[in-house]
Amino acid sequence: MINMPLEQIKSRISEKTGLSDEELDDKIKAKLKQLSGLISEQGAAHIIANELGVKLFEIGEKLQIKNVLTGMRNVDVVGKILQKYELREFQTEKHSGKVSNMLIGDETGVIRVVMWHKQAENINSVKEGDVVKIRGGYVRDNQGRKEIHLSELSKFIINPPGVEVEAKPYERPVAVRKSIADIKEDDASVEILATIVQVFDINFFEVCPQCSKRIRLGDQGFLCPTHSIVEPDYNYVLNLYLDDGSDNIRAVFWRQQAEQLLDMDKSKVMVFKDDPAKFEPIKTELLGNIILVSGRANKNQNFDRIELVANKIDKSPDPDEEIKKLKQEADKAVAQDEGGDEEQQKSKISEGSYGTEEEIKQEVAGGDEEEEIKQEEVKAEEIKEEEPVEEEVKEEKIEEEPIKKKTKEKEDSLLARQGSRESQDDLENLDLDKELEDIE
Repeated sequence: MINMPLEQIKSRISEKTGLSDEELDDKIKAKLKQLSGLISEQGAAHIIANELGVKLFEIGEKLQIKNVLTGMRNVDVVGKILQKYELREFQTEKHSGKVSNMLIGDETGVIRVVMWHKQAENINSVKEGDVVKIRGGYVRDNQGRKEIHLSELSKFIINPPGVEVEAKPYERPVAVRKSIADIKEDDASVEILATIVQVFDINFFEVCPQCSKRIRLGDQGFLCPTHSIVEPDYNYVLNLYLDDGSDNIRAVFWRQQAEQLLDMDKSKVMVFKDDPAKFEPIKTELLGNIILVSGRANKNQNFDRIELVANKIDKSPDPDEEIKKLKQEADKAVAQDEGGDEEQQKSKISEGSYGTEEEIKQEVAGGDEEEEIKQEEVKAEEIKEEEPVEEEVKEEKIEEEPIKKKTKEKEDSLLARQGSRESQDDLENLDLDKELEDIE
């Protein structure tokens, strides 16, 4: 059933019939009573619309994006491409294939378009700013967000003649600062300030040098489904644990983000593929660093845990800005605590559990370095990367003891060992097997 909100159904009925809100409410109540409460108000409104000859939507009509509803099928939408993402190849126990996605918009809103199998290759024929017309799409819900999916029978028309679209500018979701303990699996854009307490080896895996698809070794060599036998290139992912005192979380840094964190280009990172021992000093150097990370939360079904897929990294958080945020949090806590002593609560910033302003500055900056910390300019890019399969990313066992300690204790001990130191949006948790079963 198409999930059209009750108020939207009532508005459509009133628009087509001239019924007042009171008259329509009376009809809905009468229908509920007639059916002994076996249906919802929404269901009753659907029945009334049908009895009055009101079409709540036209199958196949071109929809404004704001009117796209979960459950719709055979819909036509026109929009301008605001952002496109790389084509990906996947393999599950039941299926394998290709998928790509993009964001399109019109004057009313923005929506994600997901393309499967042969349709996925459309992504290579378009660029941001192109106008596309989609015919025969269907709408699914992905963690509360509507998406238009294309099946093999859908039509994808690029820059149709005479069609212009005025799209709203796309604004990336603003990352919400949270403590790790408060992160939920549906958080699409979250930011944490935390300490690196565990670093794992970099995991390398083979990809096609022409299309960057995952490839595997066969009898005749590494086989790409598109480009046949190829000499492999490599991609990589770095996993580590972050702790902010409230809890710890495993963070996933794909290639671009790993390079930013390590301050290395690909040629330098590839050295660790053939000689992992050379990465050991880097791991030690990373321990105890306080970093600011934004990204999306993801539920790792294999290990039943929430992870953070990193998008942007700041290795040198601004101490003054962090103090400002701490003060804002304290003021908010004071406002919520009706029986508390305001001055006593505020004093936590300068004299209590947070330490003095100078201590906070030194702690966030990473210690009493004499040299000025260099701050990278990190371009915010929404990356939609695949979750590592078991053979790509091995699960390392993390020592429990460092994780269970308080952040301050860990920082003190780790920084003491380290001494002075020198001092970046899928598929989004799609159930691929379920999606493919629907297409088939």
